[in-house]
Amino acid sequence: MTSVAVLDYGTSNLRSVAKALEYVAGDSHRIFISDRPEQILAADRIVFPGQGAIGQCMASLKKKGLDEVIRTAIRNKPFLGICLGLQSLMEESDEDGGTPCLGILPGRVIRFLDNIRDSRGDTCKIPHMGWNQVEQQKDHPLWQGIEDGARFYFVHSYYVQPVAGSAIAASTDYVTRFTSAAARDNLFATQFHPEKSQRAGLTLLKNFLAWDGMSP
Repeated sequence: MTSVAVLDYGTSNLRSVAKALEYVAGDSHRIFISDRPEQILAADRIVFPGQGAIGQCMASLKKKGLDEVIRTAIRNKPFLGICLGLQSLMEESDEDGGTPCLGILPGRVIRFLDNIRDSRGDTCKIPHMGWNQVEQQKDHPLWQGIEDGARFYFVHSYYVQPVAGSAIAASTDYVTRFTSAAARDNLFATQFHPEKSQRAGLTLLKNFLAWDGMSP
């Protein structure tokens, strides 16, 4: 049995992520929530979920020493980031007056523009909340069994803008075309919430549990 650590920096959606992982894990994986560096580093896989403001997220990560835990773990084991778990991997976010992030992926986090109208003339509401299509930009084991253009659930006002195009694993249209998933080596991270995305989301989580951390 392998172990999967759900990283706890104080976010509110840990239980829903852990329960979704437990649902697809069966008896093959032990899922646990922890903010203890030694437990997280000993796990076989790491999941970093998050929601809320990036400033509070980064402050909590540093206070608990989890920023260095993430940098270490991300080098040698499968790692899944969700929502803020993706945004925090960038170099800097425009949120909270400008917030330095972990700097694992080159690029920044920017806010959707307000008062933008879609093709029907309707104003795009911010935050972007609800179901939207995710268009796969590169082959990856975590897309196995998931149709290109499948719909996933989003809740966010900011989005990542990677510098390196090769890190973009999927994109989505809302206000602008933005990166909705990024992948590099043994790292995969999504702007959408797989734990809230029904069949497609559960398939992605199941694929993560089977993934050896090698990109195609």
